[in-house]
Amino acid sequence: MIPREISRPFYKSKAWQRCRAGYIKSVGGLCERCLSNGKIVKGYIVHHKEHLTEQSIHDPQVSLAWSNLEYLCLDCHNKEHFEKENILNDDVMFDGDGNLVER
Repeated sequence: MIPREISRPFYKSKAWQRCRAGYIKSVGGLCERCLSNGKIVKGYIVHHKEHLTEQSIHDPQVSLAWSNLEYLCLDCHNKEHFEKENILNDDVMFDGDGNLVER
């Protein structure tokens, strides 16, 4: 997990905001995983398939590459980050800034 003092400037940057907006538009604003399963669900967060590290967050070939992005709904994003480690709790979720909050 990247410390907020490192990730926050990246996620607030014009480069990320432009990349994010363009990517969302390119996939039609829908959750890509749900769509692949025949469900139409509005996306919520642009997810990095290769999770960012303190080093890769400064590498645009990783942090801004559309090939490393996926637009997900909140449920799919939470499953990606919690279910694999078997720590998904129904009482918590990510907010719009990526912070873990109570439901």
